[in-house]
Amino acid sequence: MVNWNKTLVLGHRGYSAKYPENTLLAFKKAVEAGADGVELDVWLTKDGEVVVIHDETVDRVSNGSGKVKEMTLEELKSLDFGNGERIPTLEEVFEALPEDVIINVELKDIDAVEKTAELIKANNPDRILVSSFNIDALREYRKYDDETKIGILVDKEEALAQLPHLIAELKPWSLNPPIDAMALLGVEKTVGALQMARSAGLRIALWSLNEELYYANDNLVRLGGLFDVLIVNDVERMLNYLTGLGLR
Repeated sequence: MVNWNKTLVLGHRGYSAKYPENTLLAFKKAVEAGADGVELDVWLTKDGEVVVIHDETVDRVSNGSGKVKEMTLEELKSLDFGNGERIPTLEEVFEALPEDVIINVELKDIDAVEKTAELIKANNPDRILVSSFNIDALREYRKYDDETKIGILVDKEEALAQLPHLIAELKPWSLNPPIDAMALLGVEKTVGALQMARSAGLRIALWSLNEELYYANDNLVRLGGLFDVLIVNDVERMLNYLTGLGLR
């Protein structure tokens, strides 16, 4: 049984600070290190399989090149994604991780939505959080699955103006803003936005472009507990930090 009611730490693309991102190795190591779960990204292959990879192409993370959507699963599986790791399918991740491990599935590809929804419904949806910056992808997802938790990823202040409408439409579980907002908007404005989201019944799932901002200037302390999920590359560092704050 998944416990959603504590300060959760999710390994961003697995334990990506130490292991090849979005691989089964990185996911297993995140859980071994004490993470409550993992965050990952999905695309659809040329032959209709849902694979776990962040970028549109394999160029940055493998020894190959080309667009994920223009390659078959077999072609993708022939590539080395670091330390001999192969690209996992979403189904392989579900099978590899224990039932009480949270999995945050970020939709990168709207074409992957239908198959992703099928896989989630067949693989313990209670432990899943589906997120995306692409609101149309979340709308599409809700056509197939009205129950699974959804997180609205935001990276622009303007997106907050849409929030009341999106809450009514999508019934999200969380707002997922970057900790970097504190440097851009300032503490007061960031806290105000998070309080607004909380008052609307949303949880707060933080992510970062610059992970140091979690620790700089006691930023998490200054947020006054206005967060529920922390998505991090370095799992052990964050767990140790939260223990020091009395949050673990």
